[in-house]
Amino acid sequence: MRHPHSIVGHWNGGWDESGIQRWSSALRARLDAPTVSLGVLFATPAFAPHATDLLEVIRLHARVSRLVGCSTAVVVTDGREHESGEGLSLGLYHLPGAELHACHLDGEAAMGSAAIPGKPRGWLVFADPFHMDGEQWLGRWNDLHPGEPMVGGLASGDPAVQKTQLYLDGEVHETGLVALAVGGAVSLEPVVSQGCTPIGDTWTVTRTDRHFILTIGNRPAYSVLVETFNGLSREDQARTQGNLFVGFASSEYREEFRRGDFLVRHLLGVDPGQGMIAVGALPRPGQTIQFQRRDAAAASEDLAWMLARTREKIAGRAILGGVLAVCLGRGQGLFGSAHHDAALIQEQLGPVPVAGFYCNGEIGPVGNRSFVHGYTAALALFVGT
Repeated sequence: MRHPHSIVGHWNGGWDESGIQRWSSALRARLDAPTVSLGVLFATPAFAPHATDLLEVIRLHARVSRLVGCSTAVVVTDGREHESGEGLSLGLYHLPGAELHACHLDGEAAMGSAAIPGKPRGWLVFADPFHMDGEQWLGRWNDLHPGEPMVGGLASGDPAVQKTQLYLDGEVHETGLVALAVGGAVSLEPVVSQGCTPIGDTWTVTRTDRHFILTIGNRPAYSVLVETFNGLSREDQARTQGNLFVGFASSEYREEFRRGDFLVRHLLGVDPGQGMIAVGALPRPGQTIQFQRRDAAAASEDLAWMLARTREKIAGRAILGGVLAVCLGRGQGLFGSAHHDAALIQEQLGPVPVAGFYCNGEIGPVGNRSFVHGYTAALALFVGT
């Protein structure tokens, strides 16, 4: 699609140096802008042996010096999710007045503060899923960079090989993370859809033990769960069976909670005898929770709602382009049809060039802190200030 600030291209195939040279040059020629501020590249597993050469070709022939990205099982280009075959997704972004700083962090360095001048207006991040504790480093990062939204994902690739790649300019890394700070006259606007719809009432957690919730509202947690389920219509009960999750409020200081205010985590199991439930988190007394349902209809409804909310929030400001991270558990396997998330973004916000990838975990904020999610679509929008 033609856009004054960005363009995204899809290379449909494997490694072909001369062909990718011509494709990169042609893509750059179609961008009606004097310079490329940023390139974002995603590549399927067939490119892994040629990654260093690939980065050199892209940087030279697309005329882009700042290049970030990672490997992926599936590439996304604008309104299409290419779930079969090998390929590349390359986004070229002209971001006037943007201040961009990128770095690769690994080991203990990943637990520290990035040496970035000024205060970024957001971060684009790609991380290795196999050699670091994503929840631990992200929790530490939130403390060191408060109020700075982070969007991105954990790289993916060949599921038979526990190895992925991260790209930074001309370098290929297999561990750690690549972080791009976005500041100056451009902000990074996050859209995080966790694919759930809230069910029943909000409640207060009153007793916990590690990852167990013992009581809710001073009643056995299991009883509250059963009451919530029984209060649904028969149709909703059928949709909810096997699709129950728990949402934890991002802030207790709200008079009214709405979609997007909850961090969704797994309901791991129940113990009717002791009246408790197990969750994929460390709950604490005083937290507000609400049970959630996750299925195709809920995921579609949630993404549409979050996009509409974002459209209202940024009204009057120009969307310069976007980067999308989609869970491997979404796509045709969840929705039964192709291109669902990418197409809905174009329908709600478009036309907007979006480069994207399928990942092993999505990164995005809920409230004022960023988290690693599952079954989520996380969109980073570059927006003029």
